Amino acid sequence: MQLRQVRVWDLGVRGFHWGLVICVAIGAVTGFLAGRDWLGIHVIAGSTIAALLIFRLIWGWLGSRYALFQSFPLSLRAVRHHLSPAGRGEHHLGHNPLGAVMVYALIGVLALILLTGAVALGGVVKQGPLAFLMSFATGIQARSLHNALAIGLLVMIAAHLGGVVLESWRGRQNLARAMVTGLKESAEAPQSAPVAGHPWIAGLAVAVAAAVLVPGTLALNALPGRGVPPPALDAAYVRECGGCHFAYPPSLAPAQTWVAVMDGLDDHFGENATIDSATATVLRGWLADNSSEHWDTRPAVTLRTTDPAQPQRITAAPAWTRFHRRIAEAVFKSQAVGAKGSCGACHHDASTGRFDPQQIAIPAKAFQ
Repeated sequence: MQLRQVRVWDLGVRGFHWGLVICVAIGAVTGFLAGRDWLGIHVIAGSTIAALLIFRLIWGWLGSRYALFQSFPLSLRAVRHHLSPAGRGEHHLGHNPLGAVMVYALIGVLALILLTGAVALGGVVKQGPLAFLMSFATGIQARSLHNALAIGLLVMIAAHLGGVVLESWRGRQNLARAMVTGLKESAEAPQSAPVAGHPWIAGLAVAVAAAVLVPGTLALNALPGRGVPPPALDAAYVRECGGCHFAYPPSLAPAQTWVAVMDGLDDHFGENATIDSATATVLRGWLADNSSEHWDTRPAVTLRTTDPAQPQRITAAPAWTRFHRRIAEAVFKSQAVGAKGSCGACHHDASTGRFDPQQIAIPAKAFQ
């Protein structure tokens, strides 16, 4: 039987496959191994995966023969036959029944990972197209599901790689190389080669999708996040408090903390910080109206629980201690940082009360 090289995987399928491999690898590394300041790269990887999935759905409708979803329908009966002794000798140019199951499963799981990631990003970090809608509590729940799905994806990838090795051995074909070259060996007649796709129509469909989704996503991104405090602080507060130390946004502590602070200005952590009564009255009201109970950001929610022994010290809160547990005491005492309360030294957006992960940068001199 004479074998011939048949082009099975077109450029669209191969580009999608290897692009997905790269982006999933970046997403896994930045999600499981890297610090919170890598969130921006993680989001870029996820956004690229979303674009790749949209392209694959379009190409599965308009692509060449073996790229079309109709060429590898989901069939559990076909899977059972493929795994049986009777199916061992059958040759599949495109996806075999087991590969088809994996393709649909991967697309479905990736779609769920993207959805839960967007919900978590919007609720926990108050970023992305769903930030205007999602609460912190919903974001935390979505993040747990997102992480579980990501672990499941890694298991599926391991199973996929094992399947590639097994099917390469069973079918005497190098499936990994075929996904690079697009070519497989086949004894089938030339007319069974893949029919031409519709690249111009597919390109138009991709352009239309981009024209709708990109501006829509950007418009949603521009909406104020749910429960995010306004970035500007009261001018009198900045003048009176910021003149001696970092002016903590009121969303970082509950109202009872701010009441205690204002009541004890004559002995403010060992200093007399008394201000005139009129200004004190205004600031007392402003602090109470903008305390953590009124906002839904991660700092606002987590820092509501104070240290009973030091309720007025934000840096003593259990959540603050947990967030900074890996930072050496020497870093806080360094000249570049100054103290635990010098939030602006490492968080470039500290004055807004957001504390976005992408805005974290510990000064290099702090480690010297």
